[in-house]
Amino acid sequence: MKQYRPHIFAMIALAIVLSCGWHGALRHDLADLRFAWQSREASGDIVVVAIDAPSIDKIGVWPWSRRLYAELIQQLQGADVQDIVLDVDFSTPSDAASDRSFAQALEKAGGSVVLPSFQQPGADRTTMHVNRPLPQFTDHSWPALVNVEVGPDGLVRRYPFGDKLDGKFVPSMAAVLAGQYAEKRAPFLIDYSIRSTSVPRVSFADVLHGDPATLQKLKGKKVIVGGTALELGDRFSVPNGVIVSGPVLQTLAAESLLQNRALQWTSNVVTMAVLGLLGLVMLLSWRRVSAGRRAAMLLGMAVGIEGVAFLLQAAFPLMLDTSLFHIAIIVYVATIALDEIDVRDLLGRIAENRFQRVAMSLGDGLICTDSNYLITVWNPGATAIFGYAPEQMIGRPFDTICARDEGLAAASFAVRSATDLAAGTVIEFDGRRRNGEIFPVEASFSGWQGTDGFQFGAILRDISVRKREAERIRYLAEYDSLTGLINRNTLHAQLTTMISKAETDGGEIALLVVGLDGFQQINNLLSHASGDLVLRAVSERLAAEMAGTGTVARLSGDEFAIALSIDDLGDDISALAMRIGAAFDAPLLAGTRQHRVRVSIGAAVFPAGGRTADELLSNAHLALSRAKATKRGGYLLFEDSIRRELETRLTLEAELALAAERNEFELFYQPQLHLGDNRLIGAEALIRWRHPVRGLVSPAEFMPVVNTSPISERIADWVLETACAQGAAWERAGQKLRMGVNLSPSQLQSGDLAASVADVLANTGFSPTSLELEFTEDILLLDEQGALNTFQKIQALGVRIVFDDFGTGYASLSYLKKFPLDGLKIDRSFVFGLLGNPDDAAIVSSTIGLSKQLGLSVIAEGIENRATADFLVSMGCEEGQGYCFGKPMPAADFERQFLAAPAEAIVA
Repeated sequence: MKQYRPHIFAMIALAIVLSCGWHGALRHDLADLRFAWQSREASGDIVVVAIDAPSIDKIGVWPWSRRLYAELIQQLQGADVQDIVLDVDFSTPSDAASDRSFAQALEKAGGSVVLPSFQQPGADRTTMHVNRPLPQFTDHSWPALVNVEVGPDGLVRRYPFGDKLDGKFVPSMAAVLAGQYAEKRAPFLIDYSIRSTSVPRVSFADVLHGDPATLQKLKGKKVIVGGTALELGDRFSVPNGVIVSGPVLQTLAAESLLQNRALQWTSNVVTMAVLGLLGLVMLLSWRRVSAGRRAAMLLGMAVGIEGVAFLLQAAFPLMLDTSLFHIAIIVYVATIALDEIDVRDLLGRIAENRFQRVAMSLGDGLICTDSNYLITVWNPGATAIFGYAPEQMIGRPFDTICARDEGLAAASFAVRSATDLAAGTVIEFDGRRRNGEIFPVEASFSGWQGTDGFQFGAILRDISVRKREAERIRYLAEYDSLTGLINRNTLHAQLTTMISKAETDGGEIALLVVGLDGFQQINNLLSHASGDLVLRAVSERLAAEMAGTGTVARLSGDEFAIALSIDDLGDDISALAMRIGAAFDAPLLAGTRQHRVRVSIGAAVFPAGGRTADELLSNAHLALSRAKATKRGGYLLFEDSIRRELETRLTLEAELALAAERNEFELFYQPQLHLGDNRLIGAEALIRWRHPVRGLVSPAEFMPVVNTSPISERIADWVLETACAQGAAWERAGQKLRMGVNLSPSQLQSGDLAASVADVLANTGFSPTSLELEFTEDILLLDEQGALNTFQKIQALGVRIVFDDFGTGYASLSYLKKFPLDGLKIDRSFVFGLLGNPDDAAIVSSTIGLSKQLGLSVIAEGIENRATADFLVSMGCEEGQGYCFGKPMPAADFERQFLAAPAEAIVA
């Protein structure tokens, strides 16, 4: 029985390893090592079009519009590629226009594009959800499965030929790329000896922009498009510490198939046969051959079997599992060692050496003492912390490294008290370095019974840096790093405390929010560094002005806050605000430059202006916003009417957005006539809101809100398109009328207005020469040069440009010189008092004369009676509109009153 004991031991060890699956990790490590020894190049038939960091920088923030993928497919088709595979999720809708462009590109590709499908766990983590491309995409593309199996070690090794989704087999992406649609073939092992760096790659942006050299590289190739940028997160760990992106992983799997390298493990029969051969050799040689020769034989067999596995894997798509063979060799070597070595002595020396290695390599300080607390072990970590060499400390008391209280003989901390604590308890005490520096130490003590009596050990760590960092973090959490003032969070906490005290004492708390006027200009013109200097100077002046009376804080950007008790003020809040504003009359010295800064102030007082810190901050901000909007450089105390007005505006904005969705807006048309013969020449389109409860809402009530809300451009575009469609309908009925449409400032800010006008004219069929766009001076104040360029493009279309409300602005005459205009519209404020006010008559007469000299048409609005119309005719004004001729009315009423009757019937 003793003769067979080593072999039985080996069999038991192998059985334990097999039952626990411990050999799997070794099997993978050996296979990975063979991958590292071998090196294969990719075939080059598959090219990765990478959504890389440069592409994201050039194109913009991810995710991209599907219109870009449509353009990419067109470029790839032009480059004459074989197949196009997109490793991008198309399972959810995007905006309709880009989805439509992408579907059209797929249709034009004629079925040469492959789109991914994948399974992912549902919300309950038990069911699987299948993500497929949208139906309009699947009609013109091939499906491919992109799921990969991540092993227990977090690495991807196996790859399937496909899987069934909802009962239908879908091939994997690599199988599609390789052209191997094998439904019943088992998953294979990817050959990672094919280097991922040899896979050809080009940048998405270069292909999209049609770079000739890049497109030449793609000719006749298969391409896979997908994300390789780190920020996209499509990354997988593969053997030998390599991390590859999803598209590269799919390419490596496809290359394994193309190069006939779809690896499979050899049969278990082969493994058992090899193990049986090893056991037979050991059985025959155990007592006949010396221990050294047996160990050499085992080593030679390990090298030999690994060489066979290497050659087999290099020549064929087969991987020999040698893990159990190597484990058996290790077991036999261990058995030989047990026969030859004194185990107890060996274990003792191993334990001692291991302790020494751990102790000497430990980054923290390790100090051991005997039962009398005299130091017996002092590692390099302790030397680095305290500055003493081991020979200086061995044999000295542990308390030598502890700091002492001033005037006391004993240290403030004693090791005797620490050793009474439970093992592993972490405590902090003040240590003393060799140079006398006192610093905080974190220590964990433990004790054990040794051969020389009871001993103690301590692991120590210098936590001075951690303490400083904690203090720094606390400071940054409570203070503004630029100005040194408390920040918003700290102010909120102090306000809460002040309010609580005021509630008890019946006092009042004032909060002033101070905002700099025009601060953005300093940043834009002089740099942000200069802006920071200004902010520091402002904070210093505010702190000096308050002189400890209140709390000064920086809220954010160019906004500061002052919180104080009214009882401590000794004055009213308006006087304080005026004093703060006056403090900035003198210039600020910021660096080497003098700055003149003006401030606006909004204030709220507890309890009338808010009962909580949040309410005070919010209401003071509202007051500041109103102060900046109405009187820059001024002061405003919060009142409930400010919030009510804001809430009314927000409610109206919400109602307007809902009205746009429900199509509650409609256009009315006011006739424009030739004043000499009452001939109808055109109409001005005017928006009206037919509220379901309030009926028709006056434009004066809702248009100011529309023009400053996010829906402004949407409504303005609707007005333009609706008016042009109506004008085109009248033209088709034989009534060619000029259509006046008012422009919105948002239309010039948002994009190419000239292109939008051209599109509307093309879509509606309205004659460009019949369209007249009216603008007011406030549009020009936003971007004068941009408006000039836009108007020139619009005039090139044949559309008329008319200056509306002429004479009411500040620089109208200069605009007549700069801008390409076709006409002027005299504002109703001058026309209304024309008969009774000589000044109005003079302004109107001058405007008519000026327009004629400049070759511009002129139309007067707001004509209320025939006498006014006749007076305008006598001045030379040929066109007009107003209640004298007709109010704004729906299109149907306009047609009945003006288009169905002969021209001579139109009488005021």
